[in-house]
Amino acid sequence: MRIWLDQVREEPFSWDETESIKPESLERPELLALGPVRWRGEVVFADPGYLLRGRLSYDQTLACIRCLKPHAVGTTAEVELLVVVENHHKKPQKPQRASEGEESELSEDDLDTVVVGDEVLDTASIVLEQLQLNLPMKPLCRPDCRGLCPACGADLNERGGQCSCAGSEPDPRWAALAALKGRSEIGLAAMAITMCDVVVYLPVAFMQGNIGKL
Repeated sequence: MRIWLDQVREEPFSWDETESIKPESLERPELLALGPVRWRGEVVFADPGYLLRGRLSYDQTLACIRCLKPHAVGTTAEVELLVVVENHHKKPQKPQRASEGEESELSEDDLDTVVVGDEVLDTASIVLEQLQLNLPMKPLCRPDCRGLCPACGADLNERGGQCSCAGSEPDPRWAALAALKGRSEIGLAAMAITMCDVVVYLPVAFMQGNIGKL
């Protein structure tokens, strides 16, 4: 959608439209589907720029990072931006906007700023950015998702968190460590037997006068 800002100087511009956006355009493989995006809002003149306030609402289907199952999420996003034209871009002192009978003061420090090259604002990039921002980094179907069995891939959510598969063989990468552990246990056992022999033999040898032969 394109908004001619020079016309907004005379009268605020409002819109309410629905857009279809392909999930592939966001380049996030965990986003499986994206429903129609309702995009509505208003732009008003706020010297030396323009104040954009809008709202996005849509459904998105994501793949859970643990169990990989798709789950739908209803999403809304509030958008508030200060739009300035590049040739007119300067630090505003206190741009003002009347709202519901009260005057509120907004500055560039309070809002994200979009700089445009001329008096035309294309909102497509704003919508895409908001869709990106509302994609979770690690989507989960539920906070306590138990994921998949690492051996057979079964969904542990359906098995009470445990799997009865026969794939409980130890990781072969630990075989060398297990062998070392086994040898150390054998060595400790031999040492224990030797100490027992010494403890038993010394008193007997002393009583029989064989202590000097040791």
